[in-house]
Amino acid sequence: MKPSKCLPVLVMLATVLGVSVAAAQIPSSIKRKVKERVERAKDQAADRALDAIEGAVKCVVTDQSCIDNAEKAGKPVVVTDAQGQPLPAEQQPPGSQPPGTGAWANYDFKPGERILYAEDFTKDEVGDFPRRMEFKSGALEIVDWNGQRFLRATEDSRFFVVVPEPLPERFTMEFDYAIPSGGVWIFIGDDESTRLEFHSSQGGVRLWNTKTQVDASGRYSSEQSPSKVRRARVLVDGRYVKVYLDDKRLLNVPNADLGRANKIQFYTDGRVDNPSLFGNFRVAAGGKKLYDALTEKGRVATQGIFFATGSDVLRPESTPVLKEIVAMLQEHAELKLLIEGHTDNAGDDAANLALSDKRAAAVMRYLVERAGVDASRLDARGLGESKSVASNDTPEGRQQNRRVELVRR
Repeated sequence: MKPSKCLPVLVMLATVLGVSVAAAQIPSSIKRKVKERVERAKDQAADRALDAIEGAVKCVVTDQSCIDNAEKAGKPVVVTDAQGQPLPAEQQPPGSQPPGTGAWANYDFKPGERILYAEDFTKDEVGDFPRRMEFKSGALEIVDWNGQRFLRATEDSRFFVVVPEPLPERFTMEFDYAIPSGGVWIFIGDDESTRLEFHSSQGGVRLWNTKTQVDASGRYSSEQSPSKVRRARVLVDGRYVKVYLDDKRLLNVPNADLGRANKIQFYTDGRVDNPSLFGNFRVAAGGKKLYDALTEKGRVATQGIFFATGSDVLRPESTPVLKEIVAMLQEHAELKLLIEGHTDNAGDDAANLALSDKRAAAVMRYLVERAGVDASRLDARGLGESKSVASNDTPEGRQQNRRVELVRR
């Protein structure tokens, strides 16, 4: 019998007898072949992992500048060991995994579809306090940091995000923050009986209602990262509140009762040598499920499908909306969809049209290739900036215009 055919028998025999393969006295030539096959399988698995993330930049785990530069460019990152093998999913950056995989598989945050407030400070002067916020106390100014604008607090400070109408029963709030020490306390309006707390480095979160004595807390990780920028997301539905940091849901409180007002109050710790930073605010009103809206109007705009900057690469935060689209198509076999990509008016018209077309095609490709939807039920096209639904003169309008729409065919 040839050595290659003996291998399975020897391995099986060693397994049955409880003896390691190495101790089964397998000839060295066969051992070498086994090792080669194992290494080849590892290489193929690594290639498949990288191929699954379109446009990914491969960075060795110790090369922080590579990781930072890729993230600044809006490109997904695959972190590897020194030999170039991708690290396990739980050790990858939050934005590096395709939708529906790794830590994002159970992620369920969906932003509201009607933008009430959006602010990235690009229209303000560095060194000023934001014109569209309300100053209360402390030391607050806009700064440039790592290619992004933030509101910096160098003393204990208080400010308000002012929305144009009282917050509805269902709304979402999102913002970036880095708090080296201490934390930030968030209240709806002037009522401080219920507060939402975000604390430093480890990503601690707490929700405390002094009236009902509800007290819930969670922690992102044991990682000590004083300068790490995290993405906070809050979903409020009536009395129900869910709180997320990056790719994890930390709080799930059915009776939080945050209250409603047209202002959101932030009170934060801050020091000159350890300032707190806040940026990329977004508050949106919630709405109906996709299928209900589609049935009512024949089309529905989604604000929960995200792409890497200037790219058609789907970001993992898109997982919940993509899952809802798949479920809708599975439950309604007769349903056929046109997927439309739309942009704001920033940049060249032709480039916007091409990008919107590629993004619509990327959504269709995901539904067909990853979710198994019959391609005959779908079509995709980009419309660029030609079908704006809001003014491009405001941050809210531009975000409203950057969308993917589903149209019933």
